Amino acid sequence: MLDLINAYENYLTKVKQASANTVFSYMRDIRQYSGWLRQTEDIDVVDASQLNISNYLAHLQQEGRSGATVSRNLASLKNFYAYVVSSGFLESSPVPTDIHVERGEKKLPQILSGKEVELLLAQPVCVDAKGFRDKAMLEVMYATGIRVTELIDLNVDDVNLDLGLIKCSGAKKSRAIPLYPGALKALGVYLRDIRGSMIADPAEKALFVNVGGARMSRQGFWKILKHYQASAHIEKDITPHTLRHSFAVHLLENGADLNSVQELMGHSDISSTQMYAHMINSKLKSVYEKCHPKA
Repeated sequence: MLDLINAYENYLTKVKQASANTVFSYMRDIRQYSGWLRQTEDIDVVDASQLNISNYLAHLQQEGRSGATVSRNLASLKNFYAYVVSSGFLESSPVPTDIHVERGEKKLPQILSGKEVELLLAQPVCVDAKGFRDKAMLEVMYATGIRVTELIDLNVDDVNLDLGLIKCSGAKKSRAIPLYPGALKALGVYLRDIRGSMIADPAEKALFVNVGGARMSRQGFWKILKHYQASAHIEKDITPHTLRHSFAVHLLENGADLNSVQELMGHSDISSTQMYAHMINSKLKSVYEKCHPKA
């Protein structure tokens, strides 16, 4: 069964060309499910019944997992067994067709105010290579709204300083994103004066590298961001995605249209972008109810 699960991972990566985050989430769910089946039911994934799957989802709920987490696990199982059936290992999927998981209220993403963004971007002290690199990374993240995986996957060739653009290559398509002057300046200084002294190998393609000279990791950038959150004394729980969410909301607040923001963020479905418009509408309603004398 390990070979089947590994084959599914290869299918997600090579055939479906799913993002690294999607592959990681699906495979984590499937491997945890497979381990539970072996330990609790003493069976493999191809021997599972509808009752086994219902029991597993109930087990997750009993562990206190959120509705969203259980719902995601159900989606992971549906996709996995669809692959198993299409590959000829089973005639039909054992996932119950009538099962429903209540997702619960969706938590709105954390957004930084304009002042908080300015405070965060001001934290890196540009007196050494690390400071210049960190300044460039934070500025690029907020300037473009790219995902952290897209940030660390950037190569030097993806930057065009003359045009003030970066090329971001997602799982299925690429997009060119402009940089505002402050971000362009920080990135230019890093590229021209700093990066060459940080790389371990002259053939290194990565745009942003760690202190060892190799490509920056997601975990490395997360630690950098948390460090500057602490030094800025920002109480909100900032993650790399916080800058992406803030980028979208600030654009919409300043008059950008949904289709343009969708294109900049690389959303395949505009419903993902509409979430930010709903956030702005909710904020305006709250202000109206608080401030209007007749409200």
